[in-house]
Amino acid sequence: MSEAIGAGRGAGTRRVVVAVDSFKGSIGAAAAARAVAEGIASTAPRAEVELRPMADGGEGTLEAFSAAPGARRMPVDVRGPDGATVAAQWLLLERADGATGVVELASTSGLELLGERRLPWSADTYGFGQAIAAALAHGVDRLVLGIGSSASTDGGAGMLAALGARLRDEHGAPFLPGAAGLESIVSVDLSTCAPPPTGGAIVLTDVTNPLLGERGAAAVFGPQKGLDGAGIARADRALARFAPLLDADPELPGSGAAGGTGFALRAWGAALVPGAAAVAELIGLDSAIRSADLVVTGEGSYDRQSLDGKVPGFVLAVARDAGVPIALVAGRIDPAADRAPFSSAIALTELAGGGAAAMAAPARWLRQAGEALGSRL
Repeated sequence: MSEAIGAGRGAGTRRVVVAVDSFKGSIGAAAAARAVAEGIASTAPRAEVELRPMADGGEGTLEAFSAAPGARRMPVDVRGPDGATVAAQWLLLERADGATGVVELASTSGLELLGERRLPWSADTYGFGQAIAAALAHGVDRLVLGIGSSASTDGGAGMLAALGARLRDEHGAPFLPGAAGLESIVSVDLSTCAPPPTGGAIVLTDVTNPLLGERGAAAVFGPQKGLDGAGIARADRALARFAPLLDADPELPGSGAAGGTGFALRAWGAALVPGAAAVAELIGLDSAIRSADLVVTGEGSYDRQSLDGKVPGFVLAVARDAGVPIALVAGRIDPAADRAPFSSAIALTELAGGGAAAMAAPARWLRQAGEALGSRL
């Protein structure tokens, strides 16, 4: 996508590219980018600000593509992670070379759909599979799947079931949803699954964790989904029991993404790719940055992991390669995180005087951060 705010290109015009991720639980990527741009334009009226909202496969992936030319939101009702109906959407991108369906796990089977609740044993990915099936039924030529922010550790079993796979217990009966259901599955038949589209399916993920073990889906991501110490060990055993039933390598980087959904998608025939890089290619980020005078990136919480596969780290690498200075705007900045690569690093918590105030009015503080950056142009 591409959108410009401010002065047209002319003598003395400074060109700024705003490529921020969503500020999770606070404001989406497109709205965050616009707020920063408005702030820059208010103090640097001769600046031309181009919006390139980013995502890495998690919450906000759909939004990052939604303003692309020819994009259409396609409504679909799915079964959410708690079994309730969710009015979700997938995105249709129609281009000369065919139609692409973009489906986001976060908005169909994501943790945010549960609010403060956690359902570590019963939450599943069935709704995500339903949305994928809807895109396939529409006749898309290729799929782009964002799998961050999962509410479950079901190994992608729910998703496979929604796509038509036959997963059965020892009595030949369908399995229960969620991580608990993995303990009873003894057979998986993918021959009844709807296949990936002819142009293929790519999976956007920002993690490289394997399916099992101390770096696996249960151990690393289980606590945020409600698993305690004993629960982590139990879920890891359930995933280990499930893994041999699918033709995929549980050690493959990214297999542990989204509670093991990355592993199931590999078995289905999809390819796992670094999320930020794939989104950047689809929105033409590299060419936009190469003609810029300043790049602004950011996310909700910038910490020591942000430079390793997350949006800020990826955008930083592109800007460095192009020789363009880059600034960081984040909801909060961990004191232990490295600010050195950025020409400026602004935390909304510092502007607002605390986390609660920053979360309550993110657009206001993002505009203020933009004003500060604009005044330095």
